[in-house]
Amino acid sequence: MSKQGPECCSPLVAEPLSGGQAADLARVFKALGDPVRLRLLSLIASHAGGEACVCDLTDVFELSGPTISHHLRVLREAGLIAGERRGTWIYYRVLPDVLGRLAGVLAPSATGRSVARATR
Repeated sequence: MSKQGPECCSPLVAEPLSGGQAADLARVFKALGDPVRLRLLSLIASHAGGEACVCDLTDVFELSGPTISHHLRVLREAGLIAGERRGTWIYYRVLPDVLGRLAGVLAPSATGRSVARATR
């Protein structure tokens, strides 16, 4: 997997994914498949200025600091967020280009084939 998230690939309905593309996407979707991580991503993305201090995230959950750190590490390793240390705190932001690529992979193709298949 690249450091910037999944490699750019064509929509699922346009052509089959390569093994590498499937592995990259699976890692990102696995990271998003956990409710805590999905909520963390949403909290970061919707926070004022598009970034959140880890101190703002830990109070939202009834989880230990190390558990929150683990979930943030999984999101970071999947290429969904980036962190920047400022003094004693780390500030996280969502990497919008990765979310855009994920949306592009899942988006129906211009041919409309995916819409017809999805309704069958």
